[in-house]
Amino acid sequence: MKLNLLLITAFCLQIISNLSAQTPCSYNVVTRQFEGDCPPSVIVTAVPFLRITPDGRGAGMGDAGIAISADANTMYYNSSKMAFATQKTQLSATYTPWLRSLGLNDIYLAYLSGFTKFDSTQGIGFGLRYFSLGQIAFTNENGEPAGEGKPNEFEALIGYSRRLSNNLAIGLSGKFIYSDLASGKVVDGIEIAKGIAGAADLSMTYRKPFKKGGDLMVGVAMTNIGSKITYTRNQSRDFIPSNLGIGAAYSKDMDAFNKITFALDINKLLTPTPTPAYTDENGNSINDWREKSMFSGLLGSFSDAEGGFKEEVSELMYNIGVEYVYNGQFAVRAGYVSEDKFKGNRKYLTVGLGLKYNVFGINLAYLVGTSNQRNPLDNTLRFSLLLDFNQGKTANEEIIEGDF
Repeated sequence: MKLNLLLITAFCLQIISNLSAQTPCSYNVVTRQFEGDCPPSVIVTAVPFLRITPDGRGAGMGDAGIAISADANTMYYNSSKMAFATQKTQLSATYTPWLRSLGLNDIYLAYLSGFTKFDSTQGIGFGLRYFSLGQIAFTNENGEPAGEGKPNEFEALIGYSRRLSNNLAIGLSGKFIYSDLASGKVVDGIEIAKGIAGAADLSMTYRKPFKKGGDLMVGVAMTNIGSKITYTRNQSRDFIPSNLGIGAAYSKDMDAFNKITFALDINKLLTPTPTPAYTDENGNSINDWREKSMFSGLLGSFSDAEGGFKEEVSELMYNIGVEYVYNGQFAVRAGYVSEDKFKGNRKYLTVGLGLKYNVFGINLAYLVGTSNQRNPLDNTLRFSLLLDFNQGKTANEEIIEGDF
């Protein structure tokens, strides 16, 4: 009996493709082969739910968040920013519907995160992420029912951040990753297992206030640097979405009530570019990018594309965002995301709103696709709830309005 895993892998591996006339591109975790209409050299990893923007504020700013002011969702973008947070403690809960435009109601991403500071220079934070793929009906190769399941994925993260000076901070996070796509099912005599991996995030932030007003923040974050993952015992493992992100944000208080922030993030996956493999006379696979070690894939990700430097540059994703805040209580946001057409072709606009009253805040984000590639978040409203605790701030700190 052969299970139909196309639906599962298409969801779990977050392949964005034209859902109207083409067969969606997916990566089969059992055969370890691409299926459907895949752009050449598109980079695909396991557990891509780790790269789904989980919060309403960053999502409204074109998924840019590496260098914007710190809030409870800092742990996803850049944990080192936590050292610059002006709140003593902050918590956030986010709900993101997934594939809602296709009429599916039981697929979603839930995210809970927050931090607490020991003093003005250091603190710890956490993040809990749960991705539910809803109820899946399995079928055999003849289309006959073969049972049902509820695939799901989970991440638990804890991190520490510390200022090294008034302007520089570093951060380190560790995480546990769990993925259950179809455990217990058997394909071609191979039993599907639960995937487990561990990873770390390393980050650094530089902040420069200007005497004439304005604040520049620059951040660098290497995320999901960790072990490979497998869903089948005694078989090779697949890469998780290790990523290098560089971001900058400039904030300016226009007057006592109005503040504006411009942000730019550039991201690159630190995983191998798929290249053709061939088999020698002994049946051994040669030049198989999937068989590289974690460190080999990480270090080689800057020079392994067949198209050379030009193709490496095409693997960059650009996130541009802007945020306007009035009186620290009302925010309007917009952003744009751009990816090369041969590397996934994700291009979309985002808009967002933020409201804050006393210790409570809410952020809303909405995505509008701008290419012929359908996005799982097309026409979807996602929201974050925040809770601030500012009573414990130290004497030399002051609340910076707009950190919500």
